[in-house]
Amino acid sequence: MNLEKVIIFSAPSGAGKTTITRFILEKVERSEFSVSATTRPPRSHEKNGFDYYFISIEDFKDKIEKDAFVEWEEVYSQHFYGTLKSEVKRIWDKGNIVLFDVDVKGGINLKKYFKEKALAIFIMPPSIQVLEERLRKRGTETEAAIQMRIAKASKEMEYHKDFDQIVLNDDLVSAQNDAYKKILNFIKN
Repeated sequence: MNLEKVIIFSAPSGAGKTTITRFILEKVERSEFSVSATTRPPRSHEKNGFDYYFISIEDFKDKIEKDAFVEWEEVYSQHFYGTLKSEVKRIWDKGNIVLFDVDVKGGINLKKYFKEKALAIFIMPPSIQVLEERLRKRGTETEAAIQMRIAKASKEMEYHKDFDQIVLNDDLVSAQNDAYKKILNFIKN
């Protein structure tokens, strides 16, 4: 079995991709989370090097110039996110499968980069209304940020067709099991 593979989870903010990614990390042997780099400030519960590599805008731009990223995006104004090549190499060198939890554009870019080594899964929320409810329940966003994320989510949902698989997250347990089955099928081949 070739473990030099990647699993990409993408979705609009609030669709449940991080929850499903954590479930898969516990269930799929030899899988490891790829920690993304970002310029946004950490949330109160986030740890540098575990949830993200929190770096300055200057450092991020320097890494862009040095071709240190597999992919990167300015997701929101002055909030850059990217996948470091060194992070993928670190995980593969241990013989593990890389798991990504990224925004929709990042997911599409990762799929283009890794091609047949990648399984790209789009986590589809049941509706924009449910997505908004989930974002509000988090309690981590301002009203302006929620409105910005909802507007972006409407556009992002149109890109579901660019992914290998779609998992509808209207029931978390069903969505987790669906994603797990799709991943097991992918890594067997």
